[in-house]
Amino acid sequence: MAITQGDNLPEGELVKLGGTGPEAVKVSELTAGRKLAVFAVPGAYTPTCHSAHVPSFIRTKDAFKAKGVDEIICISVNDPFVMKAWGEETGATEAGITMLSDGTGAFTKALGMDFDAPPVGLMGRSKRYAMYVEDGVVKVFHPEESPGTCEISGGEALLAEI
Repeated sequence: MAITQGDNLPEGELVKLGGTGPEAVKVSELTAGRKLAVFAVPGAYTPTCHSAHVPSFIRTKDAFKAKGVDEIICISVNDPFVMKAWGEETGATEAGITMLSDGTGAFTKALGMDFDAPPVGLMGRSKRYAMYVEDGVVKVFHPEESPGTCEISGGEALLAEI
């Protein structure tokens, strides 16, 4: 069953690439006492993720900050090296968006948001979604019906609900 509005995020460990290499990020520590805009994509460099989803959060980053959001986070079932490179290439890193890896897909599975798409080579990936989280509690949740669309999970749509 997928996570929904009002649920607490499950504990999990994500990874970011820091100055000395991969660094573990505990979800409970990341969310404690903070307001976050979190969005997940099926894969770095995939068409909709690259041309629509990430840019929507770059465009809206200042408006999220004005609404008191402490951090915007992008999660994908890719390794941290890919997430770092993708963040740099898209301008997400420069914009201050945190790019986190769920390399094993464990967090994505705990959310109930995993899927497989063998025809396009995507196995154990994350469905596309966006959520607004306060102190670990999901306040707004926008899952897309199709991984190829970015409508209700885009930055503008999430921002309108906060």
